[in-house]
Amino acid sequence: MPLYAYDLHIHTCLSPCGDALMTPPNIANMANIKGLDIIAITDHNSARNVRAVMSAAKGLPLKVIPGIEVTTAEEIHVVCLFPDADSAENAGGELEKHLPSVQNRPEYFGEQVVMDENEEIAGTFPLLLPNALDISIDSLPKLVGSFGGFCYPAHIDRASDSIIAVFGEVPETPKFVSLEVHDLESFFGNADNVRYKDGYIIVTSSDAHRLQDISERENFVELPELSFNCLRRALCSDTQ
Repeated sequence: MPLYAYDLHIHTCLSPCGDALMTPPNIANMANIKGLDIIAITDHNSARNVRAVMSAAKGLPLKVIPGIEVTTAEEIHVVCLFPDADSAENAGGELEKHLPSVQNRPEYFGEQVVMDENEEIAGTFPLLLPNALDISIDSLPKLVGSFGGFCYPAHIDRASDSIIAVFGEVPETPKFVSLEVHDLESFFGNADNVRYKDGYIIVTSSDAHRLQDISERENFVELPELSFNCLRRALCSDTQ
């Protein structure tokens, strides 16, 4: 089966922590230059820039998966991936309803820019996107599944915003098939963490907020063909 180079956790300029150069065409072209076959756009709690990146990637040998990085009520970051732009945008619209009414302050957090594939600014999002939603980690997989998507905990090896930071371990429920680990060497250098390698599919992505941080051609997923359905079967199961 073919191996495809991936980076399934990339932010655009919609995320307030994302660099202003993280525009749709810049991301698509940098991913192509770095030799990636498949990327996912995962802004905080919104999918308003996924369609623009997908349009910017047309004509490139690059598959763009629409996604969202959700912050649950427990302040756990979760990568959520969807089959198409419509599904991601519909899910994003629902998730945005669960944001607290806290206005973004660009001077502190950065702008939250909505942009088209030609870098034309369509507007900015007013509420602070990375805030925790009032959706629990227990209910999120079912919600994401209702839009045709699947999800898995992000950067579980980080000291904050991760499922291990909150619970001390990955709980048995909700059941996840995959886990994202940012620093494989450091995390699995701890013998206590080897159980996660044995019990889960491990995903390693960049969580890029700057162009230079997008992954090189270094992480691969084996798929019969380059499609969302094949990726879902490789990283998920019928439990979501």
